[in-house]
Amino acid sequence: MRTAQLVLAILLLAMISLAPAQTPASASEGAPQDPHRYLDEDGRVRVALVKMPYSGSRNVAELSGNPTYIEQGGLIELLEGMNVVLEPTETVALLPEEESDYGEWHRLGLANGHLGEIVAENEEKGYFTVGLHSNCNALMGMLGGVQHAGRGRRPLKVGLVWIDAHGDINTPETTLSGMLGGMPVAVSAGMCLTNLRLKSGLDPALPTRYIVMAGVRDTDPLEQEIIDRSDIEHITTNDIRTLSDNLRAQMKRLSELTDIIYIHIDMDVLDPREVPGHGLTVADGPTSMELAAALTEMFKYDKAAALGIASTPYGDNDPDGLSLKAAHNLIEGAIKGVQAR
Repeated sequence: MRTAQLVLAILLLAMISLAPAQTPASASEGAPQDPHRYLDEDGRVRVALVKMPYSGSRNVAELSGNPTYIEQGGLIELLEGMNVVLEPTETVALLPEEESDYGEWHRLGLANGHLGEIVAENEEKGYFTVGLHSNCNALMGMLGGVQHAGRGRRPLKVGLVWIDAHGDINTPETTLSGMLGGMPVAVSAGMCLTNLRLKSGLDPALPTRYIVMAGVRDTDPLEQEIIDRSDIEHITTNDIRTLSDNLRAQMKRLSELTDIIYIHIDMDVLDPREVPGHGLTVADGPTSMELAAALTEMFKYDKAAALGIASTPYGDNDPDGLSLKAAHNLIEGAIKGVQAR
């Protein structure tokens, strides 16, 4: 009997020693942990630009020219002057077999799905993604891309820093305007338009505790109720201007809660004097240099993985190039943060 017990004990010990080490509950399989994952062998940051021209808006042109306006207005030269390794720019497009599909929101979802594929591939190749977006409806595609950029078996937990004068967390039931552009945060948080979110590649939806709103100062009444009932945290315009402790505390909190962080900017968050051609400006915004300095601080955090710039006025709406310069300032600020890691 003792011999049998001894043999059993030896077998159990052998099984334990051969078992794979368990990943701690706080760590996520496939999550990006290397702060230098965007650097090449010479220590230069690898950057990939992605243009997302699809607007998803009704009664306007489906494709916007503002992503190309930002790219071709001196951005390439700016980045080359920062000594980054620049991947050839990719432009989101529907597949030939998708071109006959109809419905603005449906087509947006398809385009967002392709955007997400590009973003995920950039992350897996070690490229920092800068998204140049027609408008904020690209949010779901960017989030879906970073969510599925891990090498593990499950989606990554994604944190969102939403930098916008507006909350954009309306639903079809609360909206006053009916604009899809006022709903992308709600869609991303699983509050409405599930099919659009799934087509965009974002699954599961984001818990509201993974969302930080920065510079938000103009909300609809029922939209504000949604925010008040949520676990969303906030960074004020003054926090941005002063690089306050709260700004760093929110980035630290997201870094501890999530695996990867996407930072999204609607240009209407800025001082209206820098975006005079934007139709939704709100008083008391930070300057682009103030926000750029805040982005430098935010992107020093290792899990900050991608930047999106949306709704930049262009053409006749930016005759003096003020908004173009502002967008370039923001991108430069973000990349300085990645370089400082």
